[in-house]
Parts: sequence; C-alpha cells; structure tokens
Amino acid sequence: MEDKILVLTNLPDQESAARLAEALVTRGLAACVNIHAPCTSIYHWRGKSESAQEVPILIKTTMDRYAEVESTIRLNHPYELPEIIHVTLSGGCHPI
Repeated sequence: MEDKILVLTNLPDQESAARLAEALVTRGLAACVNIHAPCTSIYHWRGKSESAQEVPILIKTTMDRYAEVESTIRLNHPYELPEIIHVTLSGGCHPI
C-alpha cells in the first residue's frame, strides 16, 4: 500500500499555479491538484518581514512520487526558495 500524501506550495499568480498543476498531472506525479484563491502571506525573508499575494495549491500524490514532485516544483517554480510541505494522509476518501 502506497503512503498517500498532500503536498502544499504557494505560487505568485494563477498562471504559474496552473502551469505547475498541469505539469504534475500530465507527468502522472499527482492524481489531482487544487488551485485555491489568492491569499495574503506574511513571512520573513532576508531579515525583513514581507507580505505578498500568493496562490496556494494542494497536490495529492504518494510518498514514492514525492522526490519527483519536489523536483518538478523546484524546476517550475519562479521563487528562489519555494515553500514545499508534505503531510501524510491517514484517513478520508482519497482515490490516489
């Protein structure tokens, strides 16, 4: 049984979020990617407090695909240091 995971990252706009989602699904690395509405992120970057509009995405995949998912995010993400978080799913109905 494959460990199901949810991978989260934020992008600067809808277009880059859609491109990344399409790349992940087309390559068979994700069963589904949800692109959410823009939100405001407040964070520390290079010693300063920053604020930006970002588009969060949720990537449904499996742990055995995680290395490729992370690599695809890094290759297709416009940020110098993208946030990439994965969470193991232990319940629910998720046909991954």
